[in-house]
Amino acid sequence: MTTVVAAPGRLGWAFWTFVGLMSLLTILFTALGIWQINRLAWKEGLIAEVSARLTQPPYDFPAPGHWSNDELAPFPYHPVRVSGHFLPEKTTFVFTSLADAKGKYSGPGYWVVTPLVADTGGTVFVNRGFIPQEQRPAFAAGQKVPPGEQTVTGIAVEPAAAGPFTPAVDKTNFVAFQMDPTVLATLGDVEGPIFPLSIDAPAGPPGALPQGGETVVDFPNNHLGYAFTWFGFAALTPCLLAFWVWRRIRPKAAGP
Repeated sequence: MTTVVAAPGRLGWAFWTFVGLMSLLTILFTALGIWQINRLAWKEGLIAEVSARLTQPPYDFPAPGHWSNDELAPFPYHPVRVSGHFLPEKTTFVFTSLADAKGKYSGPGYWVVTPLVADTGGTVFVNRGFIPQEQRPAFAAGQKVPPGEQTVTGIAVEPAAAGPFTPAVDKTNFVAFQMDPTVLATLGDVEGPIFPLSIDAPAGPPGALPQGGETVVDFPNNHLGYAFTWFGFAALTPCLLAFWVWRRIRPKAAGP
């Protein structure tokens, strides 16, 4: 004969500690999901704002007295028009691997970056475009730089931050691994004041090098997937807790 033995009515501190922990995890996972939804809205707004900026009429290049952070806040990813003359002998290269290229060339290569002394004062680094790796010697020492007074209308880009694995500059070949005007000025021995943003030159004739018009606008937007993951954990945690509690407090069958 089988006898049903009721579970003990008094549950220990370990039981309630575990219940509290799982409840806190449910709240935490829900909060993280909501945070990712908010981040999604922010990221979509940022992408829309940048897309709108790219097609606006260009700003005139500001004089050095107007280079404060507040005054330059609208400039990133906005067209800028600057006139001046290039310093071809101070051309530097920034290593990159161009994917989803708009032009003919892509893959490993370099951005060809030449400083331009602006008529309004100061120096700005102009990213003249992409070249494949094997083309770097042909553009060394400023070869193929347009002579005389030039007007460039391109996209202003914020400096790229160095990561923990960013290589040091190659001073022998004038190669950097991040698009940062401060780094490029040191590498090319360019005196200030240095405009804190670089300018991406527009596309030239098809097949021409450097291959301009390749401004990289890449804002990873995985927040919706992250939100689903956190909400999934938030839904799973109480289910696991309920099953565990049921296993602990269910009546147990005693032997005959």
